[in-house]
Amino acid sequence: MWRLIYSILFLISDAAMAGAQVHEPLSVSTRTVLHRAISDRAVPMLITLPRPEAKDWLDSMTERLEKRIPDIEERRAFLITVHYEATRAGLDPELVLSIIQVESNFRKYAVSSAGARGYMQVMPFWVEMIGNQEHNLFHLRVNLRYGCTILRHYLDLEKGDYFRALGRYNGSLGKATYPDLILSAWRRNWTYAAAPE
Repeated sequence: MWRLIYSILFLISDAAMAGAQVHEPLSVSTRTVLHRAISDRAVPMLITLPRPEAKDWLDSMTERLEKRIPDIEERRAFLITVHYEATRAGLDPELVLSIIQVESNFRKYAVSSAGARGYMQVMPFWVEMIGNQEHNLFHLRVNLRYGCTILRHYLDLEKGDYFRALGRYNGSLGKATYPDLILSAWRRNWTYAAAPE
């Protein structure tokens, strides 16, 4: 039964990924800003939350992710990096987890039919546009840095409209399937509320 459900979800997810980030010309100033965002090499850590809340968030998400990433050390390092890169880009870490779930189902080496790579399914043309040839899109931090920076760019472009920004991220602007999948995964699996004090 679970295999059937997983297979159906995978097919839906794969169909949603059929769109691909679209290569759109960027102004020199936008390219420069995005390049700077990718180039920063800060060490990831949960620095944006007070210590008790950071531990609570990490414990909660670690438990939810157990079936997808069995090794606890790998899982915690993954979550700390997701939290850091999402927060750094001004995104909700749970939204980023939702995107990763839909895009790659937490598979580091996922490659879509359109050629998108890694956890957040980043198209290789972004490396040429805003990065450098040394950037490996299968590297956890590089992939998250690109994915979060690109989504932040699209959110800014769409003046905070998640539906349209997610459509742009997937290359399916104006279609509801992909944004609905992300927002549904966010609500069902990754919503987090801090424990009351």
